[in-house]
Amino acid sequence: MNDARRGQDDRSGEATEAESPPALPPSGFRYGMRALRHRNFRFFFAGALASNSGNWLQSLAVPFVLFDLTGMSLWVGLAGFAQFLPAFLLGPLGGSLADRLDRRRLLLATQLAMAAAAFLQWATWTVGWRQPLLILGITALTGIFSGLMIPSWQAFVPSLVPKQDLASAITLNSTQFNASRAVGPALAGLLLATGGPGWAFFLNGVSFLAVIGVLWVVRPLVVDYSRRRAEGVVAGFLTAVAYMQERTGILVSVLCAMLVAFFGNPIAQFTVVFADDVYGAGPRVVGALASAIGIGAVLVAPALWSWDTRIPRSAVVRWGLPVYGLAVMAFGVAPNWPLGLAALLVVGAGFLAVIATTNTSVQLIVADHMRGRVMSARVMGFTLAFPVGSLVQGALADVWGPQVTVTVAGACLLAAALFLATKPATLASLDREDDTPDRRRTDEDLSG
Repeated sequence: MNDARRGQDDRSGEATEAESPPALPPSGFRYGMRALRHRNFRFFFAGALASNSGNWLQSLAVPFVLFDLTGMSLWVGLAGFAQFLPAFLLGPLGGSLADRLDRRRLLLATQLAMAAAAFLQWATWTVGWRQPLLILGITALTGIFSGLMIPSWQAFVPSLVPKQDLASAITLNSTQFNASRAVGPALAGLLLATGGPGWAFFLNGVSFLAVIGVLWVVRPLVVDYSRRRAEGVVAGFLTAVAYMQERTGILVSVLCAMLVAFFGNPIAQFTVVFADDVYGAGPRVVGALASAIGIGAVLVAPALWSWDTRIPRSAVVRWGLPVYGLAVMAFGVAPNWPLGLAALLVVGAGFLAVIATTNTSVQLIVADHMRGRVMSARVMGFTLAFPVGSLVQGALADVWGPQVTVTVAGACLLAAALFLATKPATLASLDREDDTPDRRRTDEDLSG
């Protein structure tokens, strides 16, 4: 009798356990910031915030002085071209170095070189050498070192936290970049209105000292080098391309990055043109407009890092990309700078939602021995689309006017976003968290 009763109780317990809903994954603001529990990432976060704020000083000061010297929107587009095209051309080499060398040491070397280029920009401006071609040349020099640095930077972040905290680290890293996008342009607008461009160039050089100091003291997690192969630059890059073709989530991430870069990202430099030609305002408004993009990103960031375990990445991109396109269009038609600023807040939110989410997808899918080369391919897509988009939109703005140009660019981005939204299975590939090929091919097959 007792045995029968115990059996009934056991079955009842099993039924209750089976009927109970599955536990929800952890979430919330504090959980989303879990990467900051790790000393290495805290130091890296702070140093990168200071350094990127300095980069934004120069990123706004260069198009400002070029537009001031020439009065042509085309030169604003050339500034983006000079900054990012070298990063595209050197992407395969940068990715190869990131997968073959110590990433921390490579970052130290490239950051020192970029600091030297920043101080060179300041020195030439201070002594009165203010030719547009010279300014573009030094900007291109910075782009060369940046092209060698970015793949290692992207591949370095996962070595600062354990894998279970990687999504938090990537979102927070994107947040600090966009926080600097708020701080840097605001400071640049103030400096351009008071002290002049020389101070912006000088403080950019000083800001590199922060991240150099951090890289000197951090000690990343041990990386397994056993699967790394001594391939040539071209062969290694082709291996990465074949690897990406087997993983739809990575390809979708690259596509989204290129759409954002070509149609949306040039808007950051066009704030200079809008403030002058459209709104008739001064450098303080330039700083406010450019900062609004970063502020919008920072405002939406807590939702991304707090709910990254609950909201599928595919859903974030499905909704974030069309909102981004609509916001770009809204900025294009805004009749005054307060409305333009409001539109740019949404632009910043859409930018972070798409870029941070797709970046997280790649980092969670890719194997570490391929990380540098795959991230370099994604960066190459972005750094090709951005300067070409800047150049095309800059040239069109001189013919159509900046408002029509930006509105058309936003409409094209919206159309692409709506088309992608009709492919739910393709977007769902962003939710994967392993590097298993979509088809039955192995990493050994891909690398020969």
